[in-house]
Order: sequence, then structure tokens, then C-alpha cells
Amino acid sequence: MSKRTAIIDIGSNSARLVIYEQSSRYGFRLICEQKSKVRIGEGAYNNGGFLQPIGIERAYNALNSFKQTIENYKAHKTICVATSALRDAPNSKEFIQMIKQNLNLSIKVIDGKKEAFYGGIAVLNLLTKKDVITVDIGGGSSDITLIRNGKLEDAFSVNIGTVRLKELFFDNNSSIKDAKEFIQNELSLLPKNFQLDTIVAIGGSARTIADIIIKTSDYPLNKLHAFKYELKEYNDLLSRIVSSDIKDLYNFEISQDRHDTIREGILIFLEIAKYIGARQVITSGVGVREGVFLTSFLKKSNLQFPNNINPSIQNILDRFDSCQGSKFDSKKRQTIKKLVEIFSSNFEIKKIFLFELQSAITMSEIGKNLTIYKAHKHSFYIALQELNYGFTHKQMILIAMLLKAGKKAKLKKYLYKRYKSILPNKITLKWHLFLYSLTLCIFEFSNDTKISFYFENNTLYIKSDQSLYLLKERLEEIEKPADFSIEVIDSKA
Repeated sequence: MSKRTAIIDIGSNSARLVIYEQSSRYGFRLICEQKSKVRIGEGAYNNGGFLQPIGIERAYNALNSFKQTIENYKAHKTICVATSALRDAPNSKEFIQMIKQNLNLSIKVIDGKKEAFYGGIAVLNLLTKKDVITVDIGGGSSDITLIRNGKLEDAFSVNIGTVRLKELFFDNNSSIKDAKEFIQNELSLLPKNFQLDTIVAIGGSARTIADIIIKTSDYPLNKLHAFKYELKEYNDLLSRIVSSDIKDLYNFEISQDRHDTIREGILIFLEIAKYIGARQVITSGVGVREGVFLTSFLKKSNLQFPNNINPSIQNILDRFDSCQGSKFDSKKRQTIKKLVEIFSSNFEIKKIFLFELQSAITMSEIGKNLTIYKAHKHSFYIALQELNYGFTHKQMILIAMLLKAGKKAKLKKYLYKRYKSILPNKITLKWHLFLYSLTLCIFEFSNDTKISFYFENNTLYIKSDQSLYLLKERLEEIEKPADFSIEVIDSKA
């Protein structure tokens, strides 16, 4: 059995269990996820921070269920962390001892800075290495990291959380103005270097905000991780939600389980964004749990995947490509790079997405693991669902569209119409489909012969000292994005 690691994250609002299965040195996948709305911090903020019996009971029952799941999945390792509610509670040690004694689970209480660090590690490895500020809004605290030049530069935690705000202000019908002043006072402690125009938003409130925007707009991809938006376009909508009565939240297509704390979460989010001068938001589907896992998983790699490794691609290859690691992989990537250079030099191609082309050509065989018939269609759906980490939505869709094209470079009009707003323009897309399909055909029908290319007199010449009969046939079916010829020169020419 592959190595499995279970992570339990006990927050003020909910407790979550995730189990990851390692598929190779840098490949892993999520195989189980469970959540319980334990609200372990319920009543604590009005009672000196002490955990109350009702929250303790819910947390105990959830952890007991999690342990049974972990045993059923035969996880090799379990890491259990707790955040704001337990680190704030004077009676947290009693709770931790009870869980250790009765369930044999060891809970590690992490401070706010460590919580922010884990979120930053997850974002760096599974979302973006650009200069961003990550903001993880939890039940008791908001944990913030500053990422510059692909490194964690600073981390900070402020005592602003959804459950804390709910109990101190919203449950008492205090004014939003009072709640804002409380948030602003806490944010004044944030170091002055936390100033950037892009936020990476982590946590349940952030995902709910993204879900609201996707549902109320014409955005074509229903995927929260890496969803990007301009804050000014939705500031009014989000402010209206904060000011709404709880019974009116249905009007904003907010799921029932988020009604009790979403107004608080949005208010915190808007105030933090304003304070650090953010204009753009990238939604993260990963956070503390992934950070805890990666800190263990990448312990021998300086807590980062190597530059030439994308964890999503590695996971897809581990699961769906029976030929992965073949001697052709490097050749395919070099061939498509050479073709890009040839055509970019001879045609006005404004932008070529070489990374996306090479990613697609690396995964070109994945659909065949399901069935050889219409394998390109299977590849499209696998990529659409599984290609999550380290890509923008534009990259995800472009790679999936390339895989869908197969060996004919045919642009599916219905797919282009659906995803037009996040795809390159049509002519650029057609060039990419052509380059991908041409490379695919060359490798399928050249029988590992040595091939060279050159472009002359508006003709691409493909030269080999072996017969390329089948390749000649197939090249006639590829849709070309411009007026030029392809000629094969081989031993039968």
C-alpha cells in the first residue's frame, strides 16, 4: 500500500480531517476529506476564553470519528494541530490530555505565526510564487504571510476571527461600525511591510466569497482554487452581504452552513484588504492542512517542489499514464520547443505558451489508461478535474483544450464558446492546437526514428532516413492555422 498521511486541523469553527496518499517521490493525492462544525470555541470569548462543555463534547465526538476513519484508511502517520481556540483557552491542556488519554491522539497547539507559515508553504507550492500577501481568516484569528520573490518573507497573526467577531458583536446586535473599529485596532499591530496589491485568500470565508462571485457572474469555470477577481468589481456586493439580516442571506446564493459566520468573514476580509492596499484577489483552495502535510512531505527538499516538478502533473502521471518516465518524454518536450521556435520565427505569433504546450505533451497519453478509444476526450476531463496545483485557470483550460485536440488540431467550437473569456484569442489557440497535434503525430508515427525539421519557402520540411508513410497520411488531417505546406522527406521520397 502507498504511504498515507492523515492531517487533523482543529479550528475555532470547524475540525477537518484530510488523508493524503503518496504516489511517488513528488506525487500525492487527497483520498479522504471529512469536516465537522465543532465550534469548539463557542461561548469561549464571552467566558474568559475557557472552552465550554458543549464545544468540548462536539470536538471529542468529531475526533473519535476521525480516528476511526484514519484506522479504516490505514494511514501510516497522523498529525493533529489546533489553532486559535485552543491556544487562547486557559483549559486547553485539560482537553488535550483527555483526547490523548481516551483517543490516543496527540494534539499540537500551534501559534498564529506558525499557522500563517503553514498557509504560506501551501500557497508557495500549490498556487503561486508571485509577490502576494496570504490572508487566512479563521474562527479566532486571521493569519497573514508576506511572500516575495518566491520566499516567505514575514508572517503575522491578528486576533480577528469569524467566531470571535460573531460573539463579541453580531450576536449582541452591536453596530458594524463598532466591529470595524475592533478590526482596525487589531490591524494596527500589523507590520508596515505588509503592503501589496494582491491577496491570496485562504479559508472557508474566502472560498464562500469566491463561490458567490462565480455563481452571480458569467464565469465559465466552477473551480475555486486559483479563481482570480478584482476587488473593486464586487466590493458593493460584499458590503451588502455584511449589512444584511441573516435571514436574507439566501438571496446571495450562500449555502446554509455558512450563514452563521459569513457576514463576519466578509467584513474581516474587506477590512484587511483595505488596510494592506489590495486590489486583486486570488482564491486558494489550500491552507493550513496542506501546509502541515507539505512540511512533512517536502522535509528533504527545503519545503519546496523542484522547479521542474509540478505536483498536479506528477499525480496525474502516477495515476493515469502507464508510459510515464519513458525515453520519449524529454524528446517530446524538446521537439515541441523546436517547432515553437521554427513557427515563431516565420509567422507573427504574438504569444506562445511553451510551458502549457510542454505540460500537455507530457500528459498526452493519460486518457489511454481508461480506454484507447477517444482517449483525447478522457484526457480533457482528467486534466479539467485534476490539474489544480500551480496553474492559473487560463493555463488549466488551455492545457485541457490541447489534450482534447488529439492528433487533428480541431478546435471544438462549443468548448471555445464556453471558455472564451479565459482562453487566448482564437488564432493564438489554433496555433497551439496545431503545434501540439503535430508533435503528437510525429511521435506516434515516426517509430522512434531520428527526425529533423527546417522551414523554407513557406514549407515545413520533416526529414528522416527511415520511412514515414503513416505520418504523411496523418499530417493531411491536421488543421493548419495559416497558409503553409508540410512536406515529409524520408527514405521513400
